[in-house]
Amino acid sequence: MRHRSLLVLTTVITTGALTLTACGSRDGGDSKDNGGGKKTTVVIGVDAPLTGSLSALGQGIKNSVDLAAKTANKNNEVPGIEFKVEALDDQAVPASGQANATKLVGNKDVLGVVGPLNSGVAQQMQGVFASANLAQVSPANTNPALSQGDNWGKGEFKRGFKTYFRTAATDVVQGKFAAQYLFKDAGKKKVFIVDDKQTYGAGLAAIFAEEFKKLGGEVVGTDHVTVKETDFSSTADKVKTSGADSVYFGGQYPEGGLLADQIKKTGANVPLMGGDGIQDPAFISASGEANEGDLATSIGYPVEKLDTAKKFIEDYKAEGYKDPYAAYGGYSYDAGWAVIQAVKAAVAANSGKLPTDARAKVVEALGKVSFEGVTGKVAFDEYGDTTNKQLTVYKVEGGKWVDVKSDTFNQ
Repeated sequence: MRHRSLLVLTTVITTGALTLTACGSRDGGDSKDNGGGKKTTVVIGVDAPLTGSLSALGQGIKNSVDLAAKTANKNNEVPGIEFKVEALDDQAVPASGQANATKLVGNKDVLGVVGPLNSGVAQQMQGVFASANLAQVSPANTNPALSQGDNWGKGEFKRGFKTYFRTAATDVVQGKFAAQYLFKDAGKKKVFIVDDKQTYGAGLAAIFAEEFKKLGGEVVGTDHVTVKETDFSSTADKVKTSGADSVYFGGQYPEGGLLADQIKKTGANVPLMGGDGIQDPAFISASGEANEGDLATSIGYPVEKLDTAKKFIEDYKAEGYKDPYAAYGGYSYDAGWAVIQAVKAAVAANSGKLPTDARAKVVEALGKVSFEGVTGKVAFDEYGDTTNKQLTVYKVEGGKWVDVKSDTFNQ
């Protein structure tokens, strides 16, 4: 489902010095005079949970895209173009995401949207964006069906929406990577699986379970919890009596942290593992019991250890954002930068001006972008999925998440 930002990236798409005129415009486009001529406004939309229990992630997404836009403007990345960001709050609610998608489509200056955080929200937005030929790049969606169709699990791959892209690896990669680590590296053989019945959580748990059993592990029990509830004692008791040596949770950190807490209160001294949805400091703070040994996978390598992310981290801090870039900041910056590069290509191919069919041209250009981003190489395959399959396992040590293994997943 879900860190980073500024690039003076010398390796960012080298399409050469584009000789674009500084008076790029299109019919009806808002312009501003920056002293060097009129600039056409291009809006990058952002949809994320900016309030509510997942706002820590949503604010990181919004701020990171904002930083990408500010960087592009400062460096005059696309001569004649001034980038702005319009961020809308979906509160992790699918219906709100759909309404936001309709609003963004209605703004003629929006040429690309970054978001959402949640796969379930994305399901309600994809069709709206596709009908308007408006590009969508999620930094956090991991459900495979969003890009490969509902029958991907049967080996039938079909891209449903040509406007949909993502910089996050899918749960096929993350779920299998987690199972392999828990079984082979952590030596756990009997797992109890819990999910939150949501698109992301249930899907991730199912992929994990299949791989864990394939490796020779045993699923000794399963259960479900409900989002926004807080009493998971019955599930915790089931874990305790099952004989499980570990728990896998498909869901987000608000429920995951409470579940881990209540399992430990039963006396079951077993680690809880989850996906990127729980890899947040709030998972640890949600528990009154020590979380030592709990595990999580997350997409990519730790941003703080990437040479490509140093400038992003410096500039994010310098910008003074109130909230941290969190788990998806780097992927959000790269998603925003991908939109910027697609706009750049569309303008370059149209004599330095935005074409009248700019949205369609941006979608077309997105499929061809390739640059060294904050999180590594940014490019998309034929389904709109990222070609970057790097993942990391994190472990709670000393009251904080510490990376213990990073690798590139080869299916």
